[in-house]
Amino acid sequence: MKEQHSTPAAGPGSGPGADAGRRFGALRTLAAGLFTLERNPLPGMSRPRWLARLPHLALGYVAVLCTFLTTEQMSSHYGVSGGYPLLAAVAGGASVVLAMFRPIAGWWLALASAFMVAVQTQGSAGEGQSWPWTPAGVVLFAFVVLLVALRVPARVTTAVVGLSVALGALAEVRFRPAGSESTIPATLLLFAFAGVLGYALRAGRLARSKLVEQETLTEEERARRALLEERSRIARELHDVVAHHMSVISIQAQVAPHLVENPSPELRENLAGIRENALEALTELRRVLGVLRSEQAADPADPHHPQPTLAELEGLVGNVRSAGLEVTTAIAGIRRPLAPGVELTAYRIVQEALSNCLRHAPGSQVEVGIAYGPRELHLCVANTAPDRKAPPSHGAGHGLLGMRERAGMLGGELAAGPRPGGGYEVSAVLPVDPRTND
Repeated sequence: MKEQHSTPAAGPGSGPGADAGRRFGALRTLAAGLFTLERNPLPGMSRPRWLARLPHLALGYVAVLCTFLTTEQMSSHYGVSGGYPLLAAVAGGASVVLAMFRPIAGWWLALASAFMVAVQTQGSAGEGQSWPWTPAGVVLFAFVVLLVALRVPARVTTAVVGLSVALGALAEVRFRPAGSESTIPATLLLFAFAGVLGYALRAGRLARSKLVEQETLTEEERARRALLEERSRIARELHDVVAHHMSVISIQAQVAPHLVENPSPELRENLAGIRENALEALTELRRVLGVLRSEQAADPADPHHPQPTLAELEGLVGNVRSAGLEVTTAIAGIRRPLAPGVELTAYRIVQEALSNCLRHAPGSQVEVGIAYGPRELHLCVANTAPDRKAPPSHGAGHGLLGMRERAGMLGGELAAGPRPGGGYEVSAVLPVDPRTND
């Protein structure tokens, strides 16, 4: 029996046809890069800003200098002068200026200028004179190659360098005057160096821009994460407040029939419905928000820890004083218990503001002011300028986001900013009864 060998089927992206298609696509992309007139300006210096146009001025000086040197060398060394050689030299200088804005177009103009110079000097190049490139022409063309490499992909830069050296070598092989010096080694070395230098500078610039972009995205993600964490913490604390009131409602609905003599069946039925609805709402609330507790079991919003209120303000201030800050408190108005959400939000805002003072204003004097109004609670935490430099902070630096989120949850407002005489101030206005603020 003959052994049968199975050949695996070629996939849609394999085989000679696919390889040829990829090669054709790469060549087409390369050709598009070599025959484009796309505008691609040379970027200026980022720092210092007042020197942003220094590279453009330096390249303009190079263009003028090389134009002058090319004209001088063609006249004194090759004995060629007149309008046509001057036009060729001016075209070479213009190619540098054009390459600052349209690099590939500048390269083509530089090739045309080199061709015109080679035609003019071909009959007069003698012993010890270079051809087809003049010394000034080689330097000028190297600057054009550098400008191209700064703004185009590496494969296009390689093609530019290769074509430039190959065309010069072809001209030497076919039309080189007798006794003239070869320019192939010099052009190959100088153009390759300009291409590699431009590629390295371009890669560094792209890497820096990517790094800045990544840092911006990271900072935005850090701010978003801090905001989400604060909202989760608020949700857990809100769960405690709502769960407490729903529990009280269910207990009152259960006890109410015993407080009425001979309650009617309708009353018993309505109170039982109220209790059942309260228990169902409490169950759903715990089911939805219970996952938030499991993420951070050690959070202060744990059900085994009572939520802080403004009654514990002295203990909070005492902790800050023990850390080395001089803190004074002032309370205006009639001090009274407020809604649990308002008490908790006010305590957290003062807590975060004092934490910021500890981190960013060591040695400062801090004033904590609380004013009880008939409809609003006013908070103010202000510190003087620090007496020493604050140590570097490794936190996210988004505490103000959480404070604003808490104040906005109740329909209040929060403002923060530097004080005219130095220091920093955080002030908030919270409605005493958030329900009337909708």
